[in-house]
Amino acid sequence: MTCDYDCVDTRFFNEIEDPNRNLIVLDQSSPAPVRGLLDRLVEGQPVSISEIDTFETESTGDEDNTDIVALVENGDILARSTLDELLESILLINSDLYRTGAIDLGDVVLPDVLRGLDEVPFRLRGYPKSNKEKLLLIIISRVIERIAAETGDGTLRASFQRLSRIQDEKSTYDVYDTLSNTGVEVHIYGVDDLDSSETPPVLVHTGTSYPYKRSWFVVFNPPAGTDTADYAALVALEDEPNVWDAFWTFRPELVSQIENYIAENV
Repeated sequence: MTCDYDCVDTRFFNEIEDPNRNLIVLDQSSPAPVRGLLDRLVEGQPVSISEIDTFETESTGDEDNTDIVALVENGDILARSTLDELLESILLINSDLYRTGAIDLGDVVLPDVLRGLDEVPFRLRGYPKSNKEKLLLIIISRVIERIAAETGDGTLRASFQRLSRIQDEKSTYDVYDTLSNTGVEVHIYGVDDLDSSETPPVLVHTGTSYPYKRSWFVVFNPPAGTDTADYAALVALEDEPNVWDAFWTFRPELVSQIENYIAENV
């Protein structure tokens, strides 16, 4: 990953924990096409997928948990999600459903095994190179926006590369219009290609440097004393056209660092 400017921000990629976490399918009876969708979701990423067959599952005491995908680190299971949860939230979902508003903000869900891949560095491609990888970033963005809306206070900062994207994507406009009617202080960033009267009533920051043109961040810093589970950040940098180096984190200290950096430098 290269960045010619002090962008938002390569330094934070050095701050992430980069844990050695992998996925295990606890039942080989799932249809091959389903397994193929799961494989393609993390293809080329630092996350492997393996299987435990029925006999091994019974021997580990998980015989009642078939059709389960587990997130594992150093032999410990950190999280479980059903294959149905993964199918319904991402594997069978098209990104157009998020752009058009077919999925309500309150219905956006990030399965536990994907949430648990926080601070794992991903390199994700958009369409046409991949029709699933970038969707993961879209879903995480929406999850962070949902957390902000539900909290109803704090600060949300989000970049769009082009501000006109807010007007072009009905769902995005509706989300930020909703957020503007809460107690959340909302800041949006991007190249100024949209009349300010066409944006929701939020704080708008414009520019043409790298952070505005090539970064994708959604960062929510809740008010002091809030449940630590409400801290959330996605940081992605467009290293090549439509290719993103990215990570997400729910670690309060790192989220606050990222939010403070954006506030002071972008």
